[in-house]
Amino acid sequence: MMERTDRVRGPGRAAVTEQADRRGPSRGAALDMGLDPRTPVLVVKIGHYPLHHGGVGAIRSLGRAGVPVYAITEDRATPAALSRYLRGRCVWPTTGAEPTAELLAGLARIGERIRAREGRPCIALPTDDEAAVLLAEHAAELDPYLLMPAVAAGLPRALAGKQSLHQLCLEHQVATPRSVLPGSHRELEAAADELLFPIVAKNADPYSRLSDPAVGSTTLLPDRAALTRLAEGWDRAAMPRVLLQEYLPMEHCEDWIAHLYCGDGRADDERAGRELVFTGVKVRAWPPRGGVTAHAYSTANPELAEESARFCRAVGFHGICDLDWRFDRRDGRYKLLDFNPRLGAQFRLFETGPGIDLVRALHLDLTGRAVPSGGQLDGRSFTVEILDAPARVAARRGHRSAQLPTGRSGPPPRAGGRLRELGWTAVDDPLPALSAVVRSAGPAAPAARGGPLAGGTA
Repeated sequence: MMERTDRVRGPGRAAVTEQADRRGPSRGAALDMGLDPRTPVLVVKIGHYPLHHGGVGAIRSLGRAGVPVYAITEDRATPAALSRYLRGRCVWPTTGAEPTAELLAGLARIGERIRAREGRPCIALPTDDEAAVLLAEHAAELDPYLLMPAVAAGLPRALAGKQSLHQLCLEHQVATPRSVLPGSHRELEAAADELLFPIVAKNADPYSRLSDPAVGSTTLLPDRAALTRLAEGWDRAAMPRVLLQEYLPMEHCEDWIAHLYCGDGRADDERAGRELVFTGVKVRAWPPRGGVTAHAYSTANPELAEESARFCRAVGFHGICDLDWRFDRRDGRYKLLDFNPRLGAQFRLFETGPGIDLVRALHLDLTGRAVPSGGQLDGRSFTVEILDAPARVAARRGHRSAQLPTGRSGPPPRAGGRLRELGWTAVDDPLPALSAVVRSAGPAAPAARGGPLAGGTA
């Protein structure tokens, strides 16, 4: 295997390494899918979260179709860096606390190298909120190197921010849990007097969870004493931006997810209104309450699909997004918990009959090609092996994420082939799974041990 490694020093201590060492299927595979094999994709990540099955899924999906894929990785041995479908890896560890100018310069250097090698700019595919915000707010500066859907510069930050999302939901008549963003410890005490426990505490803004987190991850607080203990670790002079949210009890609720691709705002009228909407049920999460998806299945939910698409249209969002909903059986309403303005880690749960998923839809749209019509495949299941093992144990002990729907939306029968997807294991691409198993036993895998997953990949 012939390798070529170029090392370029970025701003500060950031080093960017692009290694062209793997090639996937021929360009004929891309042409069969209608994809343009000349346009590369860069998986963009900000922050340290090497165990990210969503990035690996994107590399495999596009790479199998013959699209050249590059990825930013923490080191040479992350699961994503070892995928056989990766055209080149860009080793660039970040924390999210770097100055914006440094992050932009690093992205520009990576984009410039890929453009020089492939002969054209690459499509940027963010896998965390921080990357999505950075790309949107500095799209003009990155335009020579990176292609992305046209979206209002401040919109991804507003959608990813917990309190700003709450305000957008109120503005556009979308049901959402009651939320409070205290600005001081005095306001925190007042909010504790008004809130009905248990409540949920979340970091309010993108980047704050990386640079100045109030909580390690979404945290359930059963009573006021738990809130008091949590607040003891916060700076008395500078209140962190933490959102306190109404808890929707699992015994009365169902967890639903919706993934969308909303057509590029710069496309012609016919393609601009194109939407690809998928819906599914989160069966298990890890940690059990408020954690990332460990097991889910796809099932059509026209009401939820329309509500998700309506909200995206109302705020003017374009691109890939991942929405977390909770159906409250007490009032019969779907309530929006989170809006991730980027690729969701469990996106491979969803696929249409013609084989189109969100990353393929993005590539087709941004290269001026039509997205083939076709409804979602119902009954597909998605399991993150490393996370689902402890999630199953917790479920047997009574710690469920939420209730499961009954009737037509109930769990699908066991299936294989196109109806079953694993987060890590793939016969044609075994190294990422091996790397994930090794790393899940060490400090690189806080989510697998029940802690926070940096990067917020729901």
